[in-house]
Amino acid sequence: MTSVGEDLAPSGVLRASINLGNPVLAQGTPEEPAGVTVDIAREIARRLELPLELLCFDAARKSFEALTTDQADICFLAIEPARADRVAFTAPYVIIEGVFAVRRDSELTTVADVDRAGVRVGVKRGSAYDLYLTRTLQHATIVRGDEGTEVFLADGLEVAAGIRQPITQFVAGHPECRLIDERFMQIQQAVGTTKTRHPDTVAYLHTLIEDLKTSGFIADSLTRSNQPDATVAPPA
Repeated sequence: MTSVGEDLAPSGVLRASINLGNPVLAQGTPEEPAGVTVDIAREIARRLELPLELLCFDAARKSFEALTTDQADICFLAIEPARADRVAFTAPYVIIEGVFAVRRDSELTTVADVDRAGVRVGVKRGSAYDLYLTRTLQHATIVRGDEGTEVFLADGLEVAAGIRQPITQFVAGHPECRLIDERFMQIQQAVGTTKTRHPDTVAYLHTLIEDLKTSGFIADSLTRSNQPDATVAPPA
């Protein structure tokens, strides 16, 4: 029977797709990436006694494409129905939140207020919150760009969507804007691989992630990468 290592990394090198576009999960540069996803990738490679190659991208959609076009063996993405038909996910290891920013004089004060005709919401193209809002908003219009905050400013949109930590930083640097503090979604971040893997391989990754959560590995990694506001997911 093929081992987990041979099934997961048939080239003999574990290729991990890292999304540097999510600053909660990964920081640094493509040459020197850091953060919880990098730590998890290194731990998976260590346990399987495999060399590791980190493939860094600036957006989740590119990380997803790397996995689904056989450029990568594992990825670190939010669990979303639009991805689940091609990606076998573990249970989540971290939970982060999606929130909205608006201009300070905006009449929009709650998440429910945002879903109105005439309201335009800036999102990062292909992000978890783009996918979520695409399937849940019924009246507002989604405007996609390289960053939700950039298209919000450039096009004079009513709302910017994003992850709580960078959106909070954005608002701090733009006094003309404010945060709608209520979250519009929980983003469940998980390890993924292709659905072509053997069920034993997917089960191995699931068990490994559960061990990293309960042992304190994930919490320690988040602390080291200065992400104290990210929440370790509960045991599955």
